[in-house]
Amino acid sequence: MAEKTLNPIRLLKNLNRGREIITVLLVYGFGDLLDRMGILSYLNWGRRIVSFRKYEAAQNFTSAQRIRLALEELGPTFIKFGQVLSTRPDLLPSDLIEELAQLQDQVPAFDSELAIRLIEAELGRPVEQAFARFDRAPLAAGSLGQVHRAQHFDGTELAIKVRRPKIVVEIERDLSVLLELAQLLERQIPEARVFDPVGLVKHFSRTIRREVNFRREARTTDEFSRKFADDPRVHVPRVYEELSTDALLTMEFINGFKGNDREGMVEAGLNTADIARHGAKLFMRQAFELGIFHGDPHPGNLRVTPEGTIVMLDYGMIGYLDQEKRDQLVDVLLAIAKHDVDRAVALVLEVGKPSQKIDHSLLRADVQDFIETYYGLPLEQLRVDRMLNDFVAILGNYGLRCPADLMLLIRAIVTLEGVGRTLDPHFNLAGELAPFVEQMIRKRYEPKRMAQRTLDDLRVLLGAAHDLPLYLGATLKKVSQDDLNVQLEHRGLDRLITEFDRSSNRVVVGLVTSALVVSAALVLRTDATGSIWFGLPLFLLSGFLGLWLVWGVLRSGRL
Repeated sequence: MAEKTLNPIRLLKNLNRGREIITVLLVYGFGDLLDRMGILSYLNWGRRIVSFRKYEAAQNFTSAQRIRLALEELGPTFIKFGQVLSTRPDLLPSDLIEELAQLQDQVPAFDSELAIRLIEAELGRPVEQAFARFDRAPLAAGSLGQVHRAQHFDGTELAIKVRRPKIVVEIERDLSVLLELAQLLERQIPEARVFDPVGLVKHFSRTIRREVNFRREARTTDEFSRKFADDPRVHVPRVYEELSTDALLTMEFINGFKGNDREGMVEAGLNTADIARHGAKLFMRQAFELGIFHGDPHPGNLRVTPEGTIVMLDYGMIGYLDQEKRDQLVDVLLAIAKHDVDRAVALVLEVGKPSQKIDHSLLRADVQDFIETYYGLPLEQLRVDRMLNDFVAILGNYGLRCPADLMLLIRAIVTLEGVGRTLDPHFNLAGELAPFVEQMIRKRYEPKRMAQRTLDDLRVLLGAAHDLPLYLGATLKKVSQDDLNVQLEHRGLDRLITEFDRSSNRVVVGLVTSALVVSAALVLRTDATGSIWFGLPLFLLSGFLGLWLVWGVLRSGRL
């Protein structure tokens, strides 16, 4: 199959949005980057657009700040993209991660009457018939939708999240442009491949498409409700399926203290230290027992009821951790506890996918230094967030790409430890993590599980033994029939081919113009009657072609 040829002009499929994005990038000082990607040569307005925008003001900010400001100006999709990027310290530098972590959905609410019309269209009946009470003023607003408060006919207070109009179309449009930019970035700027631009955009596309589908969030919320039905100190808001659609989510309204409101909890007579510990156990159970966890446990998504019950809100960003990844994370902790440097190095290379050549001796020295930092440290002095951040830093320094869900878990644990220390200055996440690690180690060596793993490995081995002769025979057959093909991938030649074609066309136009000029001059030198009327059109045509050729050269900026 022929490789898809990337052409910057496809970025302008949606002309207005494409120009808007490129203009914002120019304004914030990324003109050189766009030029290297081959975009500005297609846009004759590109080099002049900054003359009437505040380009100079952007130069007072750092590169990381300019990236954040550009994403904020480009709107909801790009703000969400920046928030997802902030979870990838294994790929991006720390200063950029800190800036992107500041991105918030500061989006004004849209018209309440429009929201009501959208709700009525989704439910197929007026809000007066669907709810006992409906508050027209929005309770909160975000980039994907806004929340209105209402009351069910059974008296239950409700929170109704309605999706913004046309947001799905806008997201798909922006995702298309983002993917084109990422592909161009990888193709035209080889040093950018270490950041995996296309992989980041594809991961973000899956994330935001899940988040914008409210019915999916409803199913996830119900799944968490079932899994924690046996824990009286945990409450998952009830979802009203009959009042929910892809664009509408109706849930039980939870009234309680925000996750970091220590003062309010103390005034209500709650034990904040106990709440911090139980919240940590709740999250560890999600990650290490169930393999599905809340991906964004910041204080705004946590509530504590006056009775001390913990509630997690907003199940749009969820992480999944299979058994293999959970085992890898536990093995890293075991390698530190046993001071096993060789095993730790092997785990680092197993967890991270290399994107560049690795200096193994230097990697081993850094891993040994990492282990020495935390080996033998008393449990009460161990800061899990610092340890995980140091581990991610090693991955980033050597271009090792960590699986997205594992990075989401690490970020969530770091956030959770911060919330816990807000509620209890003496909170120690390591003490809550240790029992789950011990439990996983015990389960790993259970006879039943070891027998199952042996059976699985044997099945894979037998499958390989069965397929090997078939593959070998097929390969030898192709060799004997001279039918063995080797696929080669060229990189960076598209722009050269385009420029070569353009130059060739200009040479042809120049030759034709010259020939017309010479022909017209020869005709005019004759004395034949009416020859001037025959030669004049040739002169005009050659003059037009010549002016068109000069204009094309000037517009390209390569005179």
